[in-house]
Amino acid sequence: MDKRSLAQLAGRFREAEARTEILRQELAVAIAQADADGVAQKDICDATGYTRQQVRRIVKALTESNEPSPADSGHNEGTV
Repeated sequence: MDKRSLAQLAGRFREAEARTEILRQELAVAIAQADADGVAQKDICDATGYTRQQVRRIVKALTESNEPSPADSGHNEGTV
């Protein structure tokens, strides 16, 4: 294995890591949507291979990140 071949393989690996991260995020959104649509947690686990705990964490993380902050509520506290 020469340096060029090793560098090419390492580059392919980094590209695969980036694609994996994108797909992981897409799957998390799909899991949260399935949960919101009323799909049974058992069915989500069967389809994804994730544990119930992993599914709960994903749904909780995405739900919390989509909740509006107090600054987004349209209330201007402290202004006259």
